[in-house]
Amino acid sequence: MTEPAPRIDFANLPVPAEGMLMTLFITVRNVARSRDFYSRILGGTVVLDENPCIVRLSNSWIIMNPGGPPTPDKPGISVVDYQPDNTTSIFLNLRVADIQACYEEWRANGAEFVTPPIDRGAEIRCYMRDPDGYLIEVGQSTGLRQGELAAKRPEDLPG
Repeated sequence: MTEPAPRIDFANLPVPAEGMLMTLFITVRNVARSRDFYSRILGGTVVLDENPCIVRLSNSWIIMNPGGPPTPDKPGISVVDYQPDNTTSIFLNLRVADIQACYEEWRANGAEFVTPPIDRGAEIRCYMRDPDGYLIEVGQSTGLRQGELAAKRPEDLPG
């Protein structure tokens, strides 16, 4: 008996007719759990269930698959699970029109935030983690709309 073909939302596939578009690939431990987070909690559209899973999130796509060994097109390079801790070098940045509404809705749906939204002058922002521990910034531009920039960090100031 053969397995059913995966459901594909052809209208939302990230396949440009010209030029380029950007997607984000993340390595996940459990595709179904991550698909649920990005579609049910954040409101994305499942484009392909798995192998790889593709979820359209607003005007971008997140591609998710488990890690794996080197392949002919990336010899010597393994794709490994993210090991979350208190450092990061890359994170997803979501810009929203109403951060308080998103915070309340996503939290009610099961998202776990690091802090509630904090007003930083140029923006109001907070962070959450996805099921694999990836950091996600959620921000709403406020002062930036009037040209107010974020305050410099003390280590960036002269002297």
